[in-house]
Amino acid sequence: MTTTVSGQHAPRRRLSTGLRPTSKVLPEHARAHNRSLVLQHLFHEGPTSRADLARATSLTRVTISDLVAVLIAEGLVEELGVRPGQRVGKPAILVGMRTSAYQIVCVDLTDDELLRGAVLTLTGDFVVRRSLAVQGRTGDDLVELVTRFSRSLVSAATQPVIGVGIGSPGVVDGAGRVLEAPNRGWYDLPLAEQMRESLGLAVHVANDANVAALGEFTFGGASGSGMLVLTVGEGVGAGIMVDGARVRGHGDAAGELGHVTVVDDGEPCACGRSGCLETVLSVPALRRAVDGLDPDASDAALASVGRLLGVTLAPVVSALNLAEVLISGPADLLDGPLREAALDAIRTRTMPIIGRGLQVRMATLDEDVALAGAAVLVLSGQLGVS
Repeated sequence: MTTTVSGQHAPRRRLSTGLRPTSKVLPEHARAHNRSLVLQHLFHEGPTSRADLARATSLTRVTISDLVAVLIAEGLVEELGVRPGQRVGKPAILVGMRTSAYQIVCVDLTDDELLRGAVLTLTGDFVVRRSLAVQGRTGDDLVELVTRFSRSLVSAATQPVIGVGIGSPGVVDGAGRVLEAPNRGWYDLPLAEQMRESLGLAVHVANDANVAALGEFTFGGASGSGMLVLTVGEGVGAGIMVDGARVRGHGDAAGELGHVTVVDDGEPCACGRSGCLETVLSVPALRRAVDGLDPDASDAALASVGRLLGVTLAPVVSALNLAEVLISGPADLLDGPLREAALDAIRTRTMPIIGRGLQVRMATLDEDVALAGAAVLVLSGQLGVS
């Protein structure tokens, strides 16, 4: 299934601030760092003069002039003419990032039954959408299917593709290696490396919930000071942003809330234990819980799960002093009694200064959140932009 979206005259999407750097900039990395500063400013602020770029980045005008010349030669930046309305002094020539000249291929592996993919512009506008049935594939067969699916998306792009971003379930390290994804039959799989060799393009892979957090932060306007995005589908995961940086944790497993035990002697979980949050909060579990119930009984069942969620989230919210929790998944199940009960439970179990201002709301980008976040993976990895 393919859908093509015309984006020529679409308004520029509102973007939030960029990710906070998480590592020290060494002297040998200075040029790449400065290049990233320039692209980051142009990406978020739009066309700017060289003088204003120098002031905004605290780089010298000579350095800015040199960087802009290189970026123009690379085709990433272009001169746009004189600033409108300027009458005094030497005319300021504006330069801007060529966000419509390149595209990104994004793949969402969250759903057990369906691959979802898209071609996006650099500012997150959708150009092409596609989906493909998984048909029970796991292991190497699924890797082959994802590779073929990604290749078809690259072929569908209408501009040069700068990279491929993938949101995958499971624990994924910084190199794009899937350390553990039991439902996909993937263990210690160098997914990014294998696909990079097959496609001949840069490929970036991260956990789907972490990718969702990046998407909401960059394209959804969510707060980066303290945010958790909870993804609810066939499983349950969480991506966390604190002070403008994605929280990875020891072993790259931060946010694996779906496998926290919340019910004693509960249902068996795919992880091999019983009573995990995923066994009551996943979409299949919620559908079973409300099947055949009248509206009042259905609301009560959803609220009961919401309270379990709130009890699980309360120590996380308190420890990190989060400003908001965003829930991504079917609104008919999650937005209402479940979400409200979760918020009440968190506030009951945390100090007033923490719970009073907390928001628990539905994710802005909805089902597109992982695709948008996969685009951020590529923007950050290839251009230093987020």
